[in-house]
Amino acid sequence: MVTSTELTAQDVAWDLEPLLPESGEAGVLTLLEQADALADELSAKRGQVASFDADALVAFMQKSAELSEAIGRAGSYASLRFATDTTDAARGALMQKVRERATVIATKVLFFELEWAALDDAQADALLADERLSFAAHHLRSARRYRPHLLSEPEEVVLAEKEVTGASAFERLFEEQVSSIMVSIDGETLPLDAGLARLQSPDRDARRTTAEAITESLLPGLRTRGFVFNTLLADKAVDDRLRRFPSWVASRNLDNEASDESVQALVDAVQGRYDIPQRWYRLKAGLLGIDRLADYDRLAPLDTRDSEIGWNDARDLVLDAYGSFSPELAGVAQRFFDEPWIDAPARPGKRPGAFCAYTVPSHHPYVMLNWTSRRRDVLTLAHELGHGAHAYLAREQGVFHQGTPLTLAETASVFGETVTFGRLLSETSDPEGRLALLASNLEDQIATVFRQIAMNRFEDAVHNARRDEGEISIEQFGDLWYQTQHAMLGDAVELTDGYRNWWSYIPHFMATPGYVYAYAYGQLLALSVYARYEEHGPDFVSQYLDLLRAGGSKTPQELGELVDVDLADPGFWDAGLAIIDRRLAQTEEAARAAGRM
Repeated sequence: MVTSTELTAQDVAWDLEPLLPESGEAGVLTLLEQADALADELSAKRGQVASFDADALVAFMQKSAELSEAIGRAGSYASLRFATDTTDAARGALMQKVRERATVIATKVLFFELEWAALDDAQADALLADERLSFAAHHLRSARRYRPHLLSEPEEVVLAEKEVTGASAFERLFEEQVSSIMVSIDGETLPLDAGLARLQSPDRDARRTTAEAITESLLPGLRTRGFVFNTLLADKAVDDRLRRFPSWVASRNLDNEASDESVQALVDAVQGRYDIPQRWYRLKAGLLGIDRLADYDRLAPLDTRDSEIGWNDARDLVLDAYGSFSPELAGVAQRFFDEPWIDAPARPGKRPGAFCAYTVPSHHPYVMLNWTSRRRDVLTLAHELGHGAHAYLAREQGVFHQGTPLTLAETASVFGETVTFGRLLSETSDPEGRLALLASNLEDQIATVFRQIAMNRFEDAVHNARRDEGEISIEQFGDLWYQTQHAMLGDAVELTDGYRNWWSYIPHFMATPGYVYAYAYGQLLALSVYARYEEHGPDFVSQYLDLLRAGGSKTPQELGELVDVDLADPGFWDAGLAIIDRRLAQTEEAARAAGRM
């Protein structure tokens, strides 16, 4: 029998204290003092970068890495502690203190980015040819891509200082607002994430009333969240104008090391296959025995049997799946469970969703979940552990190269999720069970590719409307959300009036404009990588692990080559979408095998 503790994972909490040299706020302040001293030491090199030889540049970057580690540890501790209880004023105050001190420290070394960018290409290339700079070479090359968008040092300092009380402050306000949303359902009050999980109920009336309750819970702070969004949209417009970016998404593309043209090609390719989600939702309506899905029906399970799963069973399943692919990868994932690297329970005040925090290379990653004991949560666990394994294996690259551009950041997570799904499917012979699994996996792919591009189209619409027309009303936000969702769903899904406000709890729109297309990019890339694994079997494992270990030490194109993927191929996106189309065909075949068609 699965206990209530197992279903809630209430004892699964991370320990953040090892991030610090001493416990609590005192440890944070010690790290900030260390970082401040390092910044003072580095700032003594102001005006000298043009005369750096390789020895001087190596020494400077090594000291910069120490600075990043100290700031990274302090920032990770404060932000992760805040994520588990955004209603705690003391946690919020500590996070803000770290942000403010880190900004002041960063301005002391801001000169380097500007002086490094000012070097001519020949001099920079000559310095980067020194093998001793390999730990920072790609980072330094990438930094020079920003030359057309940099301002003078005084201007950069002002923007950095004002960021703390500007955009980042509004992002925090949004996060606190959303984390405090509680949903009242059948006399029970639940955090938003737990409410959203109830949309997976097999009972249609329960799904409908849950959606109505969520809509109701979004109303009290809706205008505040709309004002926050308007402010952040305007702030980005000003920043883009000052930095001479041609469009709202150009800066994100530059960060992702992706051309504007390649990103637009991705968007166009996905929009061109909106027939896939529409075909599925029409089929699903028939499988559920209703004429047409409503928005609250999209996550309805096809298998109406009890689908709750305990934490230990989920752990064993994911570890078994990872082990079937690579014992080394399973060993890394095991550490997250054996050591307190995961915070799992859904609690009031906890940040919604799930994520993996890389922290710093000298430490280890952490995973945050909002566990609701659903089968989908198992795949979320596998997904986030993929991020964790990626971060852990890439630690050897150091602080400058551990992370990847967002466009590659989802590769390991989606791969881990896909491996876990494959394990589940191989062990399921029951036709109804196979149909339910295939349908769930197809829906995850639709959510990650098609829904994220629809959300990208919403972002595109609101950023351009804010720039062209001025402040956007709540009603206009709702109209643009409706239009871009309807474009994806067509007539296959009825969008209810309440759904018009469901844009208002999505954090990516606020904190990382342009982020969401990276999910689609990463999903299609990961599916292509997994297809290579299916083709080559165990021989592919070492290539894949090499990709993870490489972190962000190479360009996306070079990283793709490690696993025989050509990101420059114009047909790449179509090939990935064809994989999803084949999964839809598999699901249709499973429905026939189960006697449902």
